[in-house]
Amino acid sequence: MPTLRELSKHLGLSPATVSRALNGFPEVSETTRARVMETARRLDYRPNQIAQKLVTGRSNMVGLVIKRPGALSTDTTFFGVVGGISASLAARNVDLVLHAAADEDELAPYRRLVGKGILDGFILNTPLTDDPRIAYLDEQGIPFVVHGRSGADADYPYFDIDNNAVSALAAGLLCDLGHTRIALLNGPSERAYARDRRQGFETLLASRGLSAPEAFIFEGALNEGYGYTTALRALGGTLGPAPTAFICASTAIAAGVLRAVADRGLSVPEDVSVVAHDDDVPQYLAAGFSPPLTVTRAPLTDACEPLADILLARIEKREDAPLQRRVPPEFVVRRSTGGPPKGETQPWASAG
Repeated sequence: MPTLRELSKHLGLSPATVSRALNGFPEVSETTRARVMETARRLDYRPNQIAQKLVTGRSNMVGLVIKRPGALSTDTTFFGVVGGISASLAARNVDLVLHAAADEDELAPYRRLVGKGILDGFILNTPLTDDPRIAYLDEQGIPFVVHGRSGADADYPYFDIDNNAVSALAAGLLCDLGHTRIALLNGPSERAYARDRRQGFETLLASRGLSAPEAFIFEGALNEGYGYTTALRALGGTLGPAPTAFICASTAIAAGVLRAVADRGLSVPEDVSVVAHDDDVPQYLAAGFSPPLTVTRAPLTDACEPLADILLARIEKREDAPLQRRVPPEFVVRRSTGGPPKGETQPWASAG
């Protein structure tokens, strides 16, 4: 791969002229620019990105900061999503810089990276309900896009699914089937998407004259162990009359619920119905469960292209480009849902 000086020598032009041609400066003629670009392509020339930022103000590098690197071994979606984002950015001649931070201080890695002045912007994932990263980058004037949003009044670039509809669709189907005791196995309470899903769940139940006791609205990690232990408790009778249906925040949680149902000597969907949110996780494909899972569906990989587009529009200050997108989930009904068992149609308010 040639350097700028070697490329200049090959073309018989000064390094300054070649640099201006590559970076779109108007004082270079179109004939010279076309010749330089064609030769650079043919010789596979790649500019030094730090030097490029000094000339153009852009390095064509954006950052993604992750916390607790050791937890990645249990994150079934991380590598697929990062790979998709990286490929989407690469197609736009932008590189993804992945930074694994062990800092307890949420903002420490951002302060460090912003201070170096190398990156053009950031992609933020799984926002908190009051996310300090958003406030900090906004104050610093650093372009960013959020995968998700921290509230309905978000005034920054984001790509999100309608998480309110995720749980409302699931709860609505179960109510239509006759269920009145529906438990929610939600994600971590500090995450904005979990707040929205709880709100959608409770609002839908209220519209049907129903509610779920606090004891049957659970919040925890998106893994099979949480689903298993929580469903065992819910079905054990110590919290109150057992639910006849579960809404799970992920298919990993649903896998644990199905194991707990079987260990209680029950069947899906004859005794208990299960609905999950499915992000096309290879280890937990909804169609491969026994029985196949009814799911709301919004694959995380579908977010990669929009996140890249929105961030680059923000970096390039394209005022006509939409910087906020919110899309509805799909709904796929399979064999994990049916009516409640005979005699189990009393709601919690009157059961006992």
